[in-house]
Amino acid sequence: MAQRVVHVPVIFIAAHGSFVASLWSFLLAFAVFETVNADDVFSASHTAMAQTAAARDLRYLLYDVNPPEGFNLRRDVYIRMASLVKGLRKSGDDWVLVLPPWGRLYHWQSPDIHQVRIPWGEFFSLTSLQANVPVIEYEEFIAENGGPFIDQVLVLQNYAEGWTDGKWEEKVDERPCIEKLMYSKDKQGYYRGWFWGYEQTRARNVMCISAQGHASIMAPVLQKNITVTSVMLDRAETLLHDYYAGKDYWDTRRSMVFAKHLRLIGDDFRAKYLNSTDEKDQTIYSEDWTRMKAKLGSAKGGPYLGVHLRRKDFIWGHREDVPSLKGAVKKMHSLMKKHKLDKVFVATDADEEELKELKRLLPDMVRFEPSIEDLELLKDGGVAIIDQWICAHARFFIGTSVSTFSFRIHEEREILGFDPKTTYNRFCGDTEKECEQPTHWKIVF
Repeated sequence: MAQRVVHVPVIFIAAHGSFVASLWSFLLAFAVFETVNADDVFSASHTAMAQTAAARDLRYLLYDVNPPEGFNLRRDVYIRMASLVKGLRKSGDDWVLVLPPWGRLYHWQSPDIHQVRIPWGEFFSLTSLQANVPVIEYEEFIAENGGPFIDQVLVLQNYAEGWTDGKWEEKVDERPCIEKLMYSKDKQGYYRGWFWGYEQTRARNVMCISAQGHASIMAPVLQKNITVTSVMLDRAETLLHDYYAGKDYWDTRRSMVFAKHLRLIGDDFRAKYLNSTDEKDQTIYSEDWTRMKAKLGSAKGGPYLGVHLRRKDFIWGHREDVPSLKGAVKKMHSLMKKHKLDKVFVATDADEEELKELKRLLPDMVRFEPSIEDLELLKDGGVAIIDQWICAHARFFIGTSVSTFSFRIHEEREILGFDPKTTYNRFCGDTEKECEQPTHWKIVF
């Protein structure tokens, strides 16, 4: 299956094993993907849409994302899907968003760690998500739906001919599949695919849809053209935000509250290694995101520099705007001196050789490095969230150009009420002539 080149955000494997283990006893009190044979691939252009019964009042929207996309881009796609469901519900339809289980992401490469079929509740507060839009975990969908069956899969794709006459217009049409699909028919006539590692899941019908526009462009299709109970949008990243950085966007983003156990681990780490607490840092957090309205500039932050330093594929994929290790360390020293900070917390995907060099050049560096046992519990996604949570509480933050990992930290700091000048900063390439800093997307309540 041909795949387009995408920007893959990083997930960090980073931090103090015994420290995490000591917290877990307290906190706990609270399928191999098979590529389809080309001969078995289903093409929507050759098959009529399956005849199914009219949908019940309650309908389910499922979705998935292009496999190479990373953790933080997938969080962004969730915002688009939540917006779509909100729009469907405003029209009077009773839709529920089914959360796609996490697993097998490109950057989740920790050895000997089972990372598949992970529910959203391990990383985010479901109660907080549900205060914004009705959501359920996939296994809850199976129970409510009477089995692991999805009525209709719509594989989203761009238009083969591109923009007609070079003009942008919003449109959606049933079209022949451009790429070979990762679905195949079994002996019973059902369609099998990855389905987040749930081998028993199957679809009754699969078809390709060319879509060009915002997420809401799919609403008429789901309301009028398709009447089945459960619909899955595959390659959902094809759709754009309806209201990027507007109130609807920020409501959904604010509802994506990190799971409490991950925040507690991050808070304990801050207090133990960075002399940082919410009271001293003026970063008091409300469990109810609907009541969390911190004024920009009200947060002081902990007495440390927060850094997200992206390496690996960014070194060759963004050579001009990613600094060398020495260039990055020089910038960190400069910022620490300017803001009178003697500690620096670094979230990075640097390899072992680069980490050794970082420690040599930056003796004051602090990182979150879980033991294998702790990593088994936290998963790479949990470690990434803890890294982001700690960076979000720093006195000053600097990230990596065009990294969605850094973008999510920007948003978290915006929610906490930090001065934008301490948040929207990035490293510059060693020879970069015009080092444009990140845009400030002001929170909207």
